[in-house]
Amino acid sequence: MAVTVRPAVAADTAVIMGFIRALADYERLLHEVEATEADLAGHLFGETPRLFCDIAEQDGAPVGFAIWFYNYSTFRGRHGIYLEDLFVIPEARGLGAGKALLRALAQRCEAQGLARLEWAVLNWNAPAIAFYDGLGAGAQTEWTVRRLTDEALTRLARS
Repeated sequence: MAVTVRPAVAADTAVIMGFIRALADYERLLHEVEATEADLAGHLFGETPRLFCDIAEQDGAPVGFAIWFYNYSTFRGRHGIYLEDLFVIPEARGLGAGKALLRALAQRCEAQGLARLEWAVLNWNAPAIAFYDGLGAGAQTEWTVRRLTDEALTRLARS
């Protein structure tokens, strides 16, 4: 019953989309999902992917995923990994899939000489925060995330 982690392949696109929808539903944000399987396939498995995904499996069945991309720290002078999404199906929680996905990313960071692994978590998601705290992940409370989307993004682009 060990959990294994592998890079996603194009045949996983529907599974990944299902995980994204399940995560969005859990985060009460399902109404914001606009991505399609075609979007994912192009971004993850196109000619020059800039987005990556790992799949956690238990007994050969997908139970979770991590979607990530490389970022860069100008202060550290090195790349890092930004974890966009981490999700494990409720039935598999507590089996080590989340930790296995994060361990695989940490190993990638170590192998590639990357400076850091970082992500955001919703402030009301107490189970996830407790899990991350247990791994030793520190909260970056001095930073506030800002985001431009939709009309505000368009307005700035056209100003």
